[in-house]
Amino acid sequence: MRVAITGATGFLGRALVARLAARGHAPVAITREREGAGRDAILWNPARGELHPDALAGFDAVINLAGENIAQRWTDDAKRAIHDSRVQATELLARTIGAMDRPPNVFLSGSAIGVYGDRGAELLDESSAPGRGFLADVVGAWEGATAAAKRGDVRITFLRTGMVLDAGGGALAKMLPPFRLGLGGRIGSGEQMMSWIALDDWTRAVEHLLHAAHADGPVNLVAPTPVSNTDFTHALGAALGRPTVIPIPETAIRLGFGEMGEATLLASQRVVPTRLLGTGFSFEYETIDAALQAAIG
Repeated sequence: MRVAITGATGFLGRALVARLAARGHAPVAITREREGAGRDAILWNPARGELHPDALAGFDAVINLAGENIAQRWTDDAKRAIHDSRVQATELLARTIGAMDRPPNVFLSGSAIGVYGDRGAELLDESSAPGRGFLADVVGAWEGATAAAKRGDVRITFLRTGMVLDAGGGALAKMLPPFRLGLGGRIGSGEQMMSWIALDDWTRAVEHLLHAAHADGPVNLVAPTPVSNTDFTHALGAALGRPTVIPIPETAIRLGFGEMGEATLLASQRVVPTRLLGTGFSFEYETIDAALQAAIG
């Protein structure tokens, strides 16, 4: 398949481009800067609404991974960038697809399990109602921004992604230095649930969804075994062979990271991939121990 990808130079995008190319697909980056993105890269500027009307002609699918990193203190400016970078990019792609005579058959648009909010031990799948809070509002707007692409010949799928595990990037890469020094520990009570997926399984799942004809709407990209923060902490310590006896108080998270820390590090989301499993997808890493051992090597 010929696949156009936004966010192709980011943590997830790089891994996905590599997998698709290795599997015989033809991934092409949609980017603001051509340097490092390949000679076939498509230029755009979502903040200005700039994308050539014919830019997506001849593509079988579009995968939208564009968005400002949420792992920062949420000032008013940061919140605006987190929201607008996702909504503007998605709206521009959706308008372009919606206006085409022969659009791509598949539009896989980035999303996140943050849509469910802080839900304690409640078991959540794609049929669960949205939650409350900044992230839930952002994800709702992000998914809603695909509206202009809704037509009978385009399948739109929302990639509701959890914490993606790989030593080369994302949350795990930030955790590794203190854990390797023996300074890791549970966060707060440690009871909050964490929904995760190995990077290899994430890229496999996205490729799988390119071909899953009935997988429209939201699909949770998480492993089927969410774990408590305490269990995650013990598993990471075991994978590194290091102790994990220094807990981080909730007050330290709130003081150090503000609203972002409360919404991402202290919030609890017990999410399962009901629809992904229903398409016949099988995970290589179903347990946190196996995933962390593989990620750390």
